[in-house]
Amino acid sequence: MKKSDLKKLLADMSLEEKVMQLVQIPGYEFEQDAAVTGLSDKKSSDKVKRLAGSTLGVWGADKAIALQKRYMENHPHHIPLLLMLDVIHGHKTVFPCPLGQGATFDPEVAKKGAEIQAKEASAEGVHVTFSPMADLVRDARWGRVVESTGEDKYLNGKMVSAMVEGYQGTSLKDKGHVASCIKHFAAYGGAEAGRDYNDVELSEHTLREQYLPAYKEGIKAGARLVMTSFNTLNGIPSSGNKWLMKDILRKEMKFKGVLISDWAAIAEMVNWGFAKDMKEASRLAMEAGVDIDMCTGCYGGNLQNLVKEGKVSEKLLDEAVMRVLELKNDLGLFEDPYRGASVEKSLEVCLCDEHRKVARDAVRKSLVLLENMGSVLPLSSKKIAFIGPYADEKKIHSSWAISGEPDKNVTIKEAAKELLGAGDAELKFAKGSNMLLDKTDIGSGVFEADDDSNKELLEEALDIAKWAGEIVLCLGEDIGQSGESTSRVDIRIPAPQKALFDAVCNVTDRSKKKLITLIFNGRPLDLEDIPQKSDALLICWRPGTEGGHGILDVLTGAYSTSGKLPVSFPWSVGQEPLHYDHYNTGRPKPKEGQTIFSSRYLDCPNEARFPFGFGLGYSEFEVSAVKLSKKKLSKDEDFIEASVTVKNIGKVEATETLQLYIRDVAGSRVRPVKELKGFEKVTLSPGKSAKVSFRIDETMLRFFTINNKFESEEGKFVAFIGTDSKTNNSAEFELV
Repeated sequence: MKKSDLKKLLADMSLEEKVMQLVQIPGYEFEQDAAVTGLSDKKSSDKVKRLAGSTLGVWGADKAIALQKRYMENHPHHIPLLLMLDVIHGHKTVFPCPLGQGATFDPEVAKKGAEIQAKEASAEGVHVTFSPMADLVRDARWGRVVESTGEDKYLNGKMVSAMVEGYQGTSLKDKGHVASCIKHFAAYGGAEAGRDYNDVELSEHTLREQYLPAYKEGIKAGARLVMTSFNTLNGIPSSGNKWLMKDILRKEMKFKGVLISDWAAIAEMVNWGFAKDMKEASRLAMEAGVDIDMCTGCYGGNLQNLVKEGKVSEKLLDEAVMRVLELKNDLGLFEDPYRGASVEKSLEVCLCDEHRKVARDAVRKSLVLLENMGSVLPLSSKKIAFIGPYADEKKIHSSWAISGEPDKNVTIKEAAKELLGAGDAELKFAKGSNMLLDKTDIGSGVFEADDDSNKELLEEALDIAKWAGEIVLCLGEDIGQSGESTSRVDIRIPAPQKALFDAVCNVTDRSKKKLITLIFNGRPLDLEDIPQKSDALLICWRPGTEGGHGILDVLTGAYSTSGKLPVSFPWSVGQEPLHYDHYNTGRPKPKEGQTIFSSRYLDCPNEARFPFGFGLGYSEFEVSAVKLSKKKLSKDEDFIEASVTVKNIGKVEATETLQLYIRDVAGSRVRPVKELKGFEKVTLSPGKSAKVSFRIDETMLRFFTINNKFESEEGKFVAFIGTDSKTNNSAEFELV
């Protein structure tokens, strides 16, 4: 439909029709088995169901087609319905959770995954995905860490923009793609105390310098929607924050697409005490530029009267409605309201071999090896025991893979039998313990040694532990311990599993058998004594459909680990929020000598236990000193080449990720000790070397200065190149 035709359509619509284009209602009001991703105690009227412009939580080609047909037949202007869904890290083929994808340090992995998710979801009638999440996360207590790609703005920006490109393709007219929604705008990851839906207090400097860049990258990549966040920012709820939504999002970031609230976020402004009632909340949200009200009665029940009373201008309403109509038009819904959805296409693409193959590769690349003492991995014993709740657990996706099918996930046991059982290795499996102490309380709780069910499971596990030459312990968070509304102050693995770990260690003669620990998680964890008691420690995240296959590919040595931590792992939850790019403070803790009257903890190190960017492989790499093409950089088109020579001095081919960090030694505002500015993967055979180079130009040195704008300042800088954020391999240069 031409823009002129859209204008004619808008002009012909009644006030009620216009308002209802901005109303989204839950899919379960149309289909009983639709996903429930929020709370609602109200049922929409028949009129709202007939006119609401969008819904969420419905998928399946037959359901989507039938719903669209009914809706358009009943709509006065036969305008198509928008179908949205949380396709976060997989539709039917589930990829590693976003945090696991961040660990790949490979935007191409994220892009391919998003392409496949879009292909599967669109075949089942989905038009919009509420992904990617661009929130910067630095607090492991926050449950939604699992949905982020990590603690670094540069890495997040690269991954977010890749996902947007993967979801949307080059044109939304392409029926194999979906519209992408950046969320949650803004600074949701900075929730106070790591508690979901909470207040956020950030200076404008920190907001602009750290939290906004990843959203901006997604918008630059062309994301067609942005979602408001649940939190307040400096006392103003995001859905009513005109400065945030109009000045920053619309004017500065030049976002022209649809702005949608998160579930009930407009109505919740009343709970915040920012609006006296839902009518006022509706006015405030419209004035802030929120186009769609997700799953409340705010817009549907109040906007018509607000316009009639002159409290909201019809021009403002028309602008919002036009943005919604333009999205529907760009998706091609006016020409094909079913947008190519078909049962046949769904059966062809969903969980097909090609998609599983890509997901399996993503799992391999996401795994992070934290310990490998004596090169115990890859596995080499002929007698291997797989012990723990995750040894044969189907729920290895996250709570945000809502349209996935857990029964199609490949478990560790299934993959081990397939990839190891065909040889001469003897395998045994035991659950060892319950996943949690009490399903009614998913906190770690206190483990009761006389718990009969755990006692029986433990005895079986210890028997095969004594028999084995190598023990693979499969432990981690329950699927319900990471995700929305799962904030935790205890970020250790559940107590029954820790008791299992301790018991296995007590019967294991480390001189005769090796202990390999796998951790399934959606956040950084306090690993207690697990690292020092394990011969090898592998972080598996929430790996998804091909989790078992990808993990066994690594355990067997068919593929060397290459993942890097996208988040810092603490010694203790008391260190949170924790991130590598901190300030030095006026009294930095000295590396050696007297530490009194310095910035320190009495009972814990300052630094992370396992730092951002860290991850081992099955080989060892030697990195030369940093070489700079010159020592001075001008502010024009000039650049410096920073390079190192990397050599594989190990025994197997492997991939290493070289990371470029830069420190601004002194600025008009305090600068971080270092910031990631680039990364490059290199794959080398034993004995082979390669030169890895990074280009440093003036734009990379800009920050939000004392002048309240992004600009560079002359002075001294340090360029670091290494294999994690703790590297000291560096060289100095000057911006003149």
